[in-house]
Amino acid sequence: MFKLSKLTDYAVVVLVRLARESCVQTSPGIAASTGIPEPTVAKVLKILAGGGLVSSQRGAHGGYRLARPLALIPVADVIAVVDGPIALTACVDGGGCDSQRFCPMHGRWDPVNAAIETALRGISLAEMDAAIPRAFRLPVPTQAEAERLGAD
Repeated sequence: MFKLSKLTDYAVVVLVRLARESCVQTSPGIAASTGIPEPTVAKVLKILAGGGLVSSQRGAHGGYRLARPLALIPVADVIAVVDGPIALTACVDGGGCDSQRFCPMHGRWDPVNAAIETALRGISLAEMDAAIPRAFRLPVPTQAEAERLGAD
């Protein structure tokens, strides 16, 4: 089964949440507004900052913000930053296996992998966000409200 990690799923949620406000947001505030535990949000933000998808601001009024708009963040970029390169099998990512030399499928997964990566590069986080039905969209608390909720 081809399955994304929970951290990648959380990263998408965090990035979409960051897009809701133009100001910097803190990990406790994001955690309170998304329901993701704060240590997990902090870990995801650190990974996303390291991958250049978010920028951080230190200090008393510090926090995180998107490094570029959701429309310019393909799903493939999030997966690559959090989970590493998209690779269906070990031979696709160059890892190889014990029977690679005799394997009749060696190299045959490359077009499948390329098609999946192309599809994921063609879907932006803005498109994913826009596809959420209106009935499932909850009012988004402001940063101050989210931090107050997290403190309760």
